[in-house]
Amino acid sequence: MIPQYLVDFDVNELTVIDTDVIVIGSGIAGLFTAIKASEDRRVIMITKKSLLESNTRYAQGGIAAVISDEDSPQYHRQDTLLAGAGLCSSDSVDILVNEGPGGVHELIKLGTSFDLENGELALTQEGAHSHRRILHANGDATGYEIVRALAEQVTTHSNIEIWDNHFVIDLITEENECLGALVQRPDGKKVFLRGSATILCSGGAGQLYRYTTNPEVATSDGIAMAYRAGALIRDMEFIQFHPTSLCYPGAPRFLISEAVRGEGAVLRNIKGERFMEKYHELLELAPRDIVARAIVSEMEETGSSLVYLDITHEAPETIKHRFPTIYETCIGYGLDMTTDWIPVAPAAHYMMGGVKTSHHGETSVNRLFACGEVSSTGVHGANRLASNSLSEALVFGRRIIDRISQLDRLEKTGKGISYKANREEKAITPIVELRMKLQRIMVRQVGLRRTGEGLLKGLEDLKRQLPIFDTVLHTREQLEFANMLTSALLLAEAALAREESRGGHYREDYPERNDIEWRKHILQHREKGMSEEISDDV
Repeated sequence: MIPQYLVDFDVNELTVIDTDVIVIGSGIAGLFTAIKASEDRRVIMITKKSLLESNTRYAQGGIAAVISDEDSPQYHRQDTLLAGAGLCSSDSVDILVNEGPGGVHELIKLGTSFDLENGELALTQEGAHSHRRILHANGDATGYEIVRALAEQVTTHSNIEIWDNHFVIDLITEENECLGALVQRPDGKKVFLRGSATILCSGGAGQLYRYTTNPEVATSDGIAMAYRAGALIRDMEFIQFHPTSLCYPGAPRFLISEAVRGEGAVLRNIKGERFMEKYHELLELAPRDIVARAIVSEMEETGSSLVYLDITHEAPETIKHRFPTIYETCIGYGLDMTTDWIPVAPAAHYMMGGVKTSHHGETSVNRLFACGEVSSTGVHGANRLASNSLSEALVFGRRIIDRISQLDRLEKTGKGISYKANREEKAITPIVELRMKLQRIMVRQVGLRRTGEGLLKGLEDLKRQLPIFDTVLHTREQLEFANMLTSALLLAEAALAREESRGGHYREDYPERNDIEWRKHILQHREKGMSEEISDDV
């Protein structure tokens, strides 16, 4: 069994620092909730690297919200439910599509500059959206613009204190109530940060896979620490693999935004043939899981490790204006997307599941909230609709602050809390080797296409690494790996349990969707184990 805490500690021997609200993470969810909370509370925001380093920063495509008169919340709702494949929460989706536009206008008030066309907000269309409702900034640098604007607000606010390069080891709880966090400072010293409310905004889990569009910091820390603290985890098996990441020697798996296909790019195999008509009526604008699996099938048929994305039929100036970041990145590797086909392949991109929350971001642990990719609000179901994630962070971040305003001050001090396990002080295999081994297991056995046999083997291989929890862990890299292993085990176990194919979960031995048996969620709890919950998607 995975332990409640990764390290031994005694609160009485720790420096204790008090604040009103603790925000863990600095993507759009963390920045926005910190700003909202700071209106009448003291906030400490923790980021394990720097304020600007998060998944949000690398979000290219944009943010989905109903802005056009030709669009409506009802259309947005239908598209989200369709993509979610029967596992969305209808109420959560209603909240998103109706409150999303307000969140966008709040971003604008906070200094975000979205692209304009003839004086109006410019809108584009992405896969599985029935209308043009994607706002973007600087062409394809939407995430960076949002983070830039919000970070400026955060760094100048007198009620917000930023802890850069700090690592949250665990959430400290007493009687199912979160009292705060055990934090490791840059010098290795540990402190108990105590607060009336703790908000997890720690992002996703892309680094569980060898090929990912996520930055190095996306190691699923929040899900793992919430699980250890006793929070319910939901829908871990649903991982979205982005169909088109750059696949070129010497280049990272850089995201080639879905918006490129939204603006007319087509997919070709290595023979130069378009192939999406064989797989879906929406062609290149089909849901991401379908496009990703189609690409893998085409790669296998042609014996290649990639396919091509072709937008060379568009005017060069249009491409450079609409996708300046992608264009310049590709040019840096000798690829000119105005004349060259871009070599691409799928990569791990987004986690639909996470820490289960209410409609106000509450987890099953009192005073612990979750927002953004780390959370499972019910919006995404089995497959996230493109560009809904940034809207979700705004909408539910604001709702979290509404609920925190109703909380009483924290009365427990945590002074009696200590934890001591019989851990051994011994040499640990270099973490880079352990990470690569875990990532290989996840790619091969728990990746885009799965089988019961492969998942069982993957679980066996992962469990061989469990002894790390019996070892004294010192470094941030060791603690990070323990989080990765925790989340990888949860993911593989949930994927093995779901004997069907749906959304971001595809089983070759159960290739059909089975609504009779599996229109339900898989829940995981550290002490209670695995359970199921019927979906309220109608």
